[in-house]
Amino acid sequence: MKNKVVVTIAGRDYTMVAVEDEEYVRRCAALVDAQLRQLSSSRLSQADAAVLAAMNVADQLLKEQQASENLRRQIKDGLEEANQLKAELSECKREIFRLQSKK
Repeated sequence: MKNKVVVTIAGRDYTMVAVEDEEYVRRCAALVDAQLRQLSSSRLSQADAAVLAAMNVADQLLKEQQASENLRRQIKDGLEEANQLKAELSECKREIFRLQSKK
């Protein structure tokens, strides 16, 4: 279901249509608004400020994606190591059982 949400960005109202809930849309708008407000103190046109704000958001997105990928890789490596250690433990248990059986 699509939701219509009116948000204010850089002093202008925009009607957004999204499948996400209203709170999420407002959080997105607040992020964009904050970026634009940060740039509004400079002598940029609104269009230039919007492009720079979009670049800042894109930069944040790509950095977060890279961090997420690094965490996924670390988790994968940790799981592989845990599986290897589990296999070694099983082998050690078998060896202990074999040695105890010889007594």
